[in-house]
Amino acid sequence: MKHTYHIHGMTCNGCRGHVEKTLSKIVGVSKATVNLEKANAVIEMETNIPIEKFQEALQNDGGSYSIHKLGEHHHHTSIKKEAKPKGKGTGTFYCPMHCEGDKTYNKPGDCPVCGMDLVEEQNLSINTSEQWTCSMHPEVIKDTSGACPICGMDLVPMKPDISAEEKTYKKLLKKFQISVLFTFPIFLIAMSEMLPNNPLYNVMEQKMWNWVQFILSLPVVFYTTWMFFERAYRSIKTWNLNMFTLIGIGAGVSWLFSVFGMFFPEIFPSQFKTASNAVHVYFEAATVILTLVLLGQLLEARAHSKTNSAVKELLKLSPNKAIKIINGIDVEVSIDKIELHNILKVKPGDKIPVDGVITQGNTTINESMITGEPLPVNKQKGDKVSGGTINGNQSFLMKAEKIGSDTLLSQIIQMVNDASRSRAPIQNLADKVSGYFVPIVVLISLITFGIWAIWGPDPVYVYAFVNAIAVLIIACPCALGLATPMSIMVGVGKGAQNGVLIKNAEALEKMNKVNTLIIDKTGTITEGKPTVEKTASFNAILSNNEILQYIVSLNSNSEHPLAEATVKFGKDQNIDILKSNEFASVTGKGVEATINGKKVALGNPQMMSYANAKITSQMELEAKTYQKQGKTVSYLSVDKTVVGYVVIEDKIKKTSAKAIKILQDKGISVIMLTGDNYDTAQAVATELNLTSFKASMLPENKLQEVTDLQQKGKVIAMAGDGINDAPALAKSDVGIAMGTGTDVAIESAMITLVKGDLHGIVKAQHLSKEVMKNIKQNLFFALIYNTIGIPIAAGVLFPYFGILLSPMIAALAMSFSSVSVISNALRLKRIKI
Repeated sequence: MKHTYHIHGMTCNGCRGHVEKTLSKIVGVSKATVNLEKANAVIEMETNIPIEKFQEALQNDGGSYSIHKLGEHHHHTSIKKEAKPKGKGTGTFYCPMHCEGDKTYNKPGDCPVCGMDLVEEQNLSINTSEQWTCSMHPEVIKDTSGACPICGMDLVPMKPDISAEEKTYKKLLKKFQISVLFTFPIFLIAMSEMLPNNPLYNVMEQKMWNWVQFILSLPVVFYTTWMFFERAYRSIKTWNLNMFTLIGIGAGVSWLFSVFGMFFPEIFPSQFKTASNAVHVYFEAATVILTLVLLGQLLEARAHSKTNSAVKELLKLSPNKAIKIINGIDVEVSIDKIELHNILKVKPGDKIPVDGVITQGNTTINESMITGEPLPVNKQKGDKVSGGTINGNQSFLMKAEKIGSDTLLSQIIQMVNDASRSRAPIQNLADKVSGYFVPIVVLISLITFGIWAIWGPDPVYVYAFVNAIAVLIIACPCALGLATPMSIMVGVGKGAQNGVLIKNAEALEKMNKVNTLIIDKTGTITEGKPTVEKTASFNAILSNNEILQYIVSLNSNSEHPLAEATVKFGKDQNIDILKSNEFASVTGKGVEATINGKKVALGNPQMMSYANAKITSQMELEAKTYQKQGKTVSYLSVDKTVVGYVVIEDKIKKTSAKAIKILQDKGISVIMLTGDNYDTAQAVATELNLTSFKASMLPENKLQEVTDLQQKGKVIAMAGDGINDAPALAKSDVGIAMGTGTDVAIESAMITLVKGDLHGIVKAQHLSKEVMKNIKQNLFFALIYNTIGIPIAAGVLFPYFGILLSPMIAALAMSFSSVSVISNALRLKRIKI
């Protein structure tokens, strides 16, 4: 038998091969074929194998992949992710250059591919609770303050563990200080040779000073910077050549050359020796190079901590405590003690602890930290509130509906983390260049040595050696590798702070190329808060109240916004809900059910046709009166006869017209596709100055429209909020979901707008443009730096200007190249979107 499964988490061909190999090893699997583009696996098996066995194999093999059957929807705001292994600090660890896709590690260390320090993923675990301990008895740990049960002293709050990145920074700082302590004397001794009548030689001869340099270099080489040689060895062993390969070779050759020169001076030609017959040593070059590289790593670690500052700011939004109502009494509890459906009290100025709904009271809430909109939002009983937002000047009670990792704030943080680790297509260029970079640099270094040894001035071998080392040291493949991910990380964080959630880096790159935007009407252009204007009967058989009763009874089974509006209207009119059976929703058309033994249907003209109920011309004429005002009319049929209708109004968002105008001014064509009728669509299009729209569009029609436009060479962004938008969202180049919409729509989209506002598309487009410009700047800096730096280090300027580049200056330049790329990426934090 043969089954097809969806594989989540693959980012490169290496991932594909890894998953395929893992699945093929499972007992009972005849053959496993994995497709990266389709993100699926076709597995042939002798007998049916439970999907849990495949998932277990993928997890046990150390990958961060998941497998599920095709057709199952996995949405980040409603499905919990499987727990990742935790290490030191507060989260998982990943390579900032994403060498192995979105693979993570359970402890800090070096990336096995590029050798760079792994970065810690930020999450809410550090902020979920506060614990208390006794200063005299640290073994006592309590969730609340109070007295120590042993000695009676007041308990004090426990200090949270510092993050892994802070530990890394402090460790590097300590090593750098030690490195400078031993390197500076070596540098002074070496530079003293430039002084006439060197005073140091009055104390000891040069050979003895060489021994002093050798002894001082040992702590630098074998302690403070030994990790660079370990990384270099690993890179050569695995043939994942990187920056540390070049540093290890360059600094290692310099130091070993000096050691051999001291112990075996007789094997070296006279060109390598000084007037005192001592061999030229390069301890100062090796130690200064290594110390400067260590300085670069130190600065890089500090800069890295700023690239994910957006996530850190989001983490600060989560409160530690909440007030829970227990038997009518206010009790302060830790945030992780809140359970679903608990009633919580939120005081003026407090942070809202979790997602929920207001059960008592009115207030204004500052949601700017999540939506990016500065104005407070009025809230009343029945309105939803989000954890991390700040209450205004009135208290209220709320019911907890989402807690822990299910809250909007947690999902935003997780989405930012996932997107930050994803790869943009433009990164493929850097990957291709990096793949050949190190071997080419080593080759250029050898060629440099040969040219100087043959045509260089005396002492030829000294010049050849020094320039070859300079070539190795100045080359920086890491600057090239960091160019894209650093910009993506900062850009994704910037978007999250402004209510624009990016699912992956590809969305940012594609959004910059979009020239056509397709938008839905209900919930996208309109507020998505429909209200019933009236219900009416087409004949005297049924009264208006009976029409409303059928509509409310039918819609009580549906979660569609229009259905909710009619149910609310019916309850306000004290309408009794009749029992319904065999309820069915017909996507893009309407709903039907059996009520009191009668077949009842409600929806648009296509639904009436589906129910074999004829709409007369007189009925159409009556409905058009409202449709031309931009209102929606749904027909009701009972036993194949159209008997009445309901008029529903959904106001256009205040920001829709402005946002559409801005996008049109940017040269983006805006097309409205709606399932509503032509007259309603035309009224809305006229108000918004839309030149192109199509009405009565079913899900398959929207999908076909996207396909047709793509075949004409258009790059399509599709914005929608409903189930009927999901196929077109998935097919479009960039799917944009309203955060107020359905889970299916959000799952199908690449970008989610938290506020559900078209102005968010303007923000997303501007953010995409700025991020892509920043990436191209970084790639330009990295390529130009290496293109110019390597020839200068090789000595191309020497014949014309007598300029040579010291290996120490090369090390300084190389150390700051990666830092400059990160610093340029950090400029994205200051842009306004």
